Amino acid sequence: MALRCIVQAMGAAMSESPSLIMVQFLAWVADRPRSYAQTMEAWRSTCPRLSVWEDAVIDGLVRIENDTGRAVTLTPRGRAVLNAARALKTTRRPSAAEFRTR
Repeated sequence: MALRCIVQAMGAAMSESPSLIMVQFLAWVADRPRSYAQTMEAWRSTCPRLSVWEDAVIDGLVRIENDTGRAVTLTPRGRAVLNAARALKTTRRPSAAEFRTR
């Protein structure tokens, strides 16, 4: 029963569009091999409003490999979220402000 609640909560959390900072984080991880130490140095925060690292781990978007460098990689779910965000970016309509500047 508890596991079902956790899975449902995870699905509900990711049914929303990812935040811009989450997309930036996933793109940063996908850009090149990153170690756990590099990731912590760049993304760890004590601010409860900036919990992108923790959110990505909880939502199953990244994983920490058990190799010697403790590589941080995207999970298939993380790759899908990043690809969907990139696709949305290329198909979105310009805002009114963007349209006026053209």
